[in-house]
Amino acid sequence: MKIAINTQLLIPGKLDGIGWYTYETLSRITARHPEHEFILIFDRKPSPELKFPSNTRFVVLSPPSRHPILWFMRFEIILPFLLRKLKPDVFVTPDGWMTMNSPVPCVQVIHDLNFVHFPEDIPFFTRKYYNILFKRYARKARRIATVSNYSKQDIIKAWGISPDKVDVTHNGCNEAYKPLSPEEKEMTLKKYSGGFPYFLYVGALIPRKNIARMFEAFNRFKKQDKQNTRLLVVGQKKWWTPAISEAWEKLEYKEEVIFLGRLDVAELNQLYAASVALLFVPYFEGFGIPILEAFNSGSAVITSNVTSMPEVAGDAALLADPYSIDSISEAMISISTNEDLRNSLIEKGKERSRQFSWDKTADALWKIIEKAAKNT
Repeated sequence: MKIAINTQLLIPGKLDGIGWYTYETLSRITARHPEHEFILIFDRKPSPELKFPSNTRFVVLSPPSRHPILWFMRFEIILPFLLRKLKPDVFVTPDGWMTMNSPVPCVQVIHDLNFVHFPEDIPFFTRKYYNILFKRYARKARRIATVSNYSKQDIIKAWGISPDKVDVTHNGCNEAYKPLSPEEKEMTLKKYSGGFPYFLYVGALIPRKNIARMFEAFNRFKKQDKQNTRLLVVGQKKWWTPAISEAWEKLEYKEEVIFLGRLDVAELNQLYAASVALLFVPYFEGFGIPILEAFNSGSAVITSNVTSMPEVAGDAALLADPYSIDSISEAMISISTNEDLRNSLIEKGKERSRQFSWDKTADALWKIIEKAAKNT
């Protein structure tokens, strides 16, 4: 079987949730199925850091695509010509983009429908592209994979997709995330927070991650905090909106918020493991990989009680109402002042994390690819 795969987001050093899904699943699938040929389609020269087995080859389909006009050119005009040339049995797209202009059976991975529910959080032309094309893609795809039962039901209800066409492939977690020794935690505190305890946020700084309310909740928490607790923020400032800017300007404790930008896995592991807790309270999430990363690192977790996050966290996290500043700040107070609660959540998190792995994700995605190829 010849399998073509859209890998435009497979850029080492810039992997986000979808990028990690792409890398972790494909690295396993290609290695476990040497009898099949895999063609990875990039929009720029692939990094030499990418190592795949000999049954895999790379194809560059220019131009680099990071704008709706270029997306349309790439997927509706140029890609169909390439697929006619390659003659694959299946086209797999881990990031949702596909084409309306090819008869090749497609497996479309849709991580969430945030652009359907919160279009105002996304730039105008981007949300128009998503809401028009992705719905058509989903109806054309032979099989759809998604990362949570929440997202499956959302896709079914929002777009009228048959439940039989949608399968769940939960995300996994990088095996590099693990607990640290007390000495390593102490070194991490000294390096990143001046030796003070801290809450940790990991993710892009975009509206649906609830950054504005997170700042406001931290401000409220600090009025009762007696331990000089910091807030460490890991992630890129993608869409620093007026609402986020206003919340930041009103923050009374700016000097105790530390922005660290994008970090590698080893640094992230240290930060998770030494934190008071992960503070991850988006108002919409298709899965929430930072929850698993925190569990595996031996950290407590505060997350939202909406969309997919309760499904991922189970009983191993404090769930807060992401629309309530009081709810978020009260969870921060509880976890920072109640050591027994924090330790209990850490142990539950370790147990919960065993239910998710990239091996399971890769196996599930491969079964979906086989279904698409056989049209079953």
